[in-house]
Amino acid sequence: MLALFIGFFVGRAVVSSRIMNLMWLGVFVLAMVLLSLDFGGGGVQSSSWGGLLLTIILAAVGIVASFPLGVALAVGRTSQYPIISAICTAFIEIVRGTPLVVVFFIAQLFVPLLLGGTNIDPLFRAMIGITIFSAAYLAENVRGGLQSLPAGQTEAARALGLNGSQTLLLIVLPQALRAVVPALVGQGIALFKDTSLVYIIGLKELTTVTNSIRNNPNFIGTEKELFFTISVIYFIFSYAMSSGARNLEKRLNTSR
Repeated sequence: MLALFIGFFVGRAVVSSRIMNLMWLGVFVLAMVLLSLDFGGGGVQSSSWGGLLLTIILAAVGIVASFPLGVALAVGRTSQYPIISAICTAFIEIVRGTPLVVVFFIAQLFVPLLLGGTNIDPLFRAMIGITIFSAAYLAENVRGGLQSLPAGQTEAARALGLNGSQTLLLIVLPQALRAVVPALVGQGIALFKDTSLVYIIGLKELTTVTNSIRNNPNFIGTEKELFFTISVIYFIFSYAMSSGARNLEKRLNTSR
């Protein structure tokens, strides 16, 4: 994955970005499959996942899963039906007013109770918490894009005979999402860094593994090197997402 990441920047002039994106997706799926396979010693349980891989998995799942949920919440909040708008508004405001640490505790302690004491994988609980938290903030970004569109767009769509759903899907949402690309990417970067908080529910992501290494007697005195390394890792991934957003922004001409 690291080699593919470097190749994304070094080889963009040779390989199209679409091919690189497909390769990224393929490598991610391959990594998940390899983790679940049994090579004679038993499959790798999710409780044993850790480090950079766990950070990437949490961030990827959170970003992908929170996007449709956030868009749905944004559309619901701007709905003309008071009940739908009130429910979506209450959900967004409650989640945005709750620290992510508390969301993780709720996912850890109360989700099993709501499901009748069912034993749920801690990794899945973390994914639920990250998705819900990110969706609330993403919904506000999308709502800003929806409200930035002039009323003439909707009126023109109706004049062409489009119904409400067609107007939303074909006219309103595409323009609103283009307008908030920088905000959406910023939310994705924040989510990637927020994965470091999953240590409170017992998951060992990149920062937690670094702390474990620091506490190892064989690595005493290497704090600066360790934290400098993970700082570089966080920067590389954050810069990659930011760079991708700028390229997407140029293609969509949103900066004009």
